[in-house]
Amino acid sequence: MITIFVLEDDFVQQSRMERTIKEVMKKNSWKYRRIHIYGKPNQLLESITERGSHQLFFLDIQIKNESKRGFEIAEEIRRKDPNATIVFVTTHSEFMPIIFQYKVAALDFIDKGLDERAFSRHVEEAINTVIEQQGRTVIEDSFNFETSLAMVQVPFHNILYFETSPTIHKVILHTKNERMEFYARISEIEKVDKRLYKCHQPYVVNLENIIKVDKENGKVYFEDNEHCLVSRMRLKGLIDRIKKLQ
Repeated sequence: MITIFVLEDDFVQQSRMERTIKEVMKKNSWKYRRIHIYGKPNQLLESITERGSHQLFFLDIQIKNESKRGFEIAEEIRRKDPNATIVFVTTHSEFMPIIFQYKVAALDFIDKGLDERAFSRHVEEAINTVIEQQGRTVIEDSFNFETSLAMVQVPFHNILYFETSPTIHKVILHTKNERMEFYARISEIEKVDKRLYKCHQPYVVNLENIIKVDKENGKVYFEDNEHCLVSRMRLKGLIDRIKKLQ
C-alpha cells in the first residue's frame, strides 16, 4: 500500500488535496496506508523514515516564510528516498523550467488553477502510477520488508548489515552510503533472504558484501572499514554460508 505526503502551507489547499486524494482512492477502491499533510518543509522531511516506490509526495513550490522552495525540498527527499514519486502542485508555472535544473525526476506538475475535474484527473494519474509500480517488482534484486508499521525497499547490493536499535522494536540498516531506522525485529530481518545471516544476537549481515572475517577478534568487515561483531557460536555457520555463495 502507498503512503502519501502533502506539503502545502495554505489550509484551503490542504483540505482540497486531502479531499481529492480520498475521493480518488475511494472511486478506484485503492488502499493506502496513510496521508500526511504538512505546512512546513522540516516537518515533512523529519517524517520520512522509510524509502521505496510506495511513497508519493505532492509538493507546493512556494511555502510562505520558508527560504527553501519546493524543488529544493524535492532534492532532499530524493536523497532520502531515491525511489519515491514526486509531484509539484503550484500556481507558479513560471518555475517549470527551473525544476528540470534540479534533476529530481518529478512525475508531474499540477496547476492549482485547474478546475476540479482536471485537478482530480492529474492527482488520480499520479496515484495510479505509484500503484502500478507497486504491482511490479519495485527494485530488481531488492530487500523488501513490509509490516503494519514499516515498508522498506533497498537494492540488495547496497546493504551491509542490520543491527538492533536502542529504540525498542526498531532496527538500524547500514548501507554503503547511509543509515536508516525502521520498525522491525532482527529475527524477522534474517528470514527475508537467504543471503542474510544472523551472526550475533543484535546483528544480521549481508553475506555478499563481507570482505573479511576476523576470526581472532570476532569481527566481520565490509567496505570502508565498516564492521560488526560475530559470535564464536555463529562463526562456523557464517563461514559455511559465505562459501556456499561463492
